[in-house]
Amino acid sequence: MTYCIYHIPGKKIGVTNNLEDRVTRQQGYTEDEYEILDWSDDISYISHREIELQKMFGYPVDRQLYKDLKYKNTELNSMNINITEQTTTFPCPVNKLKGRLMDEIGMSWDTEHGKCCIDPDSIRWIMDNVKTSMYNGERCYVYNKAFARYFDNNGCCSYEDVDCNRTRTGALNMSGHGYTPDRFDLIRDWANERGLYDKGDTKTQYLKLMEEAGELGRAILKNDQDEFVDAIGDMVVVLTNLARLGDTSIEHCIDQAYNVISKRTGKMVNGTFVKDTL
Repeated sequence: MTYCIYHIPGKKIGVTNNLEDRVTRQQGYTEDEYEILDWSDDISYISHREIELQKMFGYPVDRQLYKDLKYKNTELNSMNINITEQTTTFPCPVNKLKGRLMDEIGMSWDTEHGKCCIDPDSIRWIMDNVKTSMYNGERCYVYNKAFARYFDNNGCCSYEDVDCNRTRTGALNMSGHGYTPDRFDLIRDWANERGLYDKGDTKTQYLKLMEEAGELGRAILKNDQDEFVDAIGDMVVVLTNLARLGDTSIEHCIDQAYNVISKRTGKMVNGTFVKDTL
């Protein structure tokens, strides 16, 4: 079998043994949009060469060698998930997804943003963030970037069995010792346990956001630092839940906003950044 290292300029460097399926069908790139950097029948060589080229070109480096992936993207398994640049789509409706995922514990795959895998904890994340396909009610999906970020904070498990130990790689806790789960996931867990997603809606959360914004304004006027911090934290909590109720995630909203502002130019005027106009 021949393995190719492909390069999508400005996007990524990856490995595949089926360019048409992996790059054209799954990711939507035509032949003139990518190039082949290297190829070999030696999977060990190609796996290490991929990492070397990712570093050389300045792209994010895969956390696991291609040869060590339990499932390759072109040979996933009977679940037959579909991976694109933006999403991972599961071939079943949401109400049947959890059972299907439980049958696939240990399965892993590579995305544009890093490796993802199925274990009891990631199943919980999937079920909290999955969305029904707007084109086919019998299919559902998650956003790859948000899913990969979950593993950045919690680690990705290579299962020998369900009870293996997982190394967590999240942010340091407030004391500087040990690690904590992603704070947005904690907020969603808290809200879900209290029925906010079952009984709440975007309108009530918007009103709550305006209430917290008023608290922030009063804290600024009173120069009350404690209230200032508390109000900002409360607004982040409300925004996290508002995004979830609006069928998206706070992470996705932040990423979308940053993608826009990162390209803006302008200048400070009277304490406010004013963007350049065309």
